[in-house]
Amino acid sequence: MTTTTESTKTVTASLRPIDREGLLAFAEKGRNNTKSRGTNKVHTVMEGQYRSFSYVADHHPVVVDEPLHLFGQNTAPAPGEIVLSGLGGCLAVGITAVATQRQVSLSKLEIFLEGDIGNPAAWGAGGAEMAPADMGFQAIRVKVLIEGNASREDLDKIVQHANFYSPVANTMRNPIPFEISLAD
Repeated sequence: MTTTTESTKTVTASLRPIDREGLLAFAEKGRNNTKSRGTNKVHTVMEGQYRSFSYVADHHPVVVDEPLHLFGQNTAPAPGEIVLSGLGGCLAVGITAVATQRQVSLSKLEIFLEGDIGNPAAWGAGGAEMAPADMGFQAIRVKVLIEGNASREDLDKIVQHANFYSPVANTMRNPIPFEISLAD
């Protein structure tokens, strides 16, 4: 619950906070070693039709499918929806981290994502001949519903800062080396 004043909101109930001191120590570590990298690993196993299970560490598998009109079973999100979910999750993490660093308590954070994607190439299975730049998402729109004990202007600055530093958003915005080969 929040009460509104002209420039700020007083937060009476906030989202579960993260460890601010741990966050600041993690940030300091990054400042001291800008070349530090981690590696995310996923193992995807196809069940049949277009339904697959992606295993990440010791978590429940992420199930991916295609809708009926694309010959899937429509039992789970499509791959593009999973990509948008990853982007939304990354932005939510970043917004939470920046708000925590700036000592802003958030009472609401919701992210709405839309991406324009088509598949006239039919995954390369005899559809239209297309260049890589013409396939995949052609536009992504993100709207953030955020409330906390800061002005709308300050909340917008938090969102824009988190967007600038989002690893997933930057992966989508910038070309990266990508290789694929058969497993041994």
